Amino acid sequence: MERINDKELHELNNRFKHAKPEEIISWAIRAAKSPVVTTNFRPYEAAIIYACNSVKAGISVIWCDTGYNTPQTYKHARTLIDALKLNISLYTPVETAAYRDAINGGIPSVDSSFHAEFTRQVKLEPFQRAMREHLPDVWFTNLRKGQTAFRDSIDILSYSKDGILKVSPFYHYSDKELDVYLKDNDLPNEFKYFDPTKVLDNRECGLHA
Repeated sequence: MERINDKELHELNNRFKHAKPEEIISWAIRAAKSPVVTTNFRPYEAAIIYACNSVKAGISVIWCDTGYNTPQTYKHARTLIDALKLNISLYTPVETAAYRDAINGGIPSVDSSFHAEFTRQVKLEPFQRAMREHLPDVWFTNLRKGQTAFRDSIDILSYSKDGILKVSPFYHYSDKELDVYLKDNDLPNEFKYFDPTKVLDNRECGLHA
């Protein structure tokens, strides 16, 4: 997909503000050569996975697993992978969580000098490896307005720092609206999720910012 200029990007974001997620996804898919969906199977992720897979069955779904997910998250992921017959690509850190915990004494606090390196090891490096292997030109995410200050500054369509078109079809959806979407499409949700790199929901880990 050729890069969209700022004026057209602004016009498209205005056009899609009240569009259905599937309409936005269909538009992006038509122009994409190598689209991917990224997920961590956190709460409400079933919506973006289902919507993208409904428009393009077998779309590449990248799961970067930190190794610190809850048992509930792993079971939730397995349920969705099987039910939706997802074309999943799993990426994990080079070192296991058990090894890292033994050598470094567990998950570092956000104030620790090791926290940035820990984040690189468990999240950024697996993600960067995934992107190098898949070389996407369109990246579907479930970023939403109101999650963090950075996410409030983007829109449905934005560009990553690497120049990939990032598409967030549910950007303007509230939790309540997503609850309805999940119910209407008979999709499960799971709230027992843990991100060792963020700790607080309003922090960015560096993946998107």
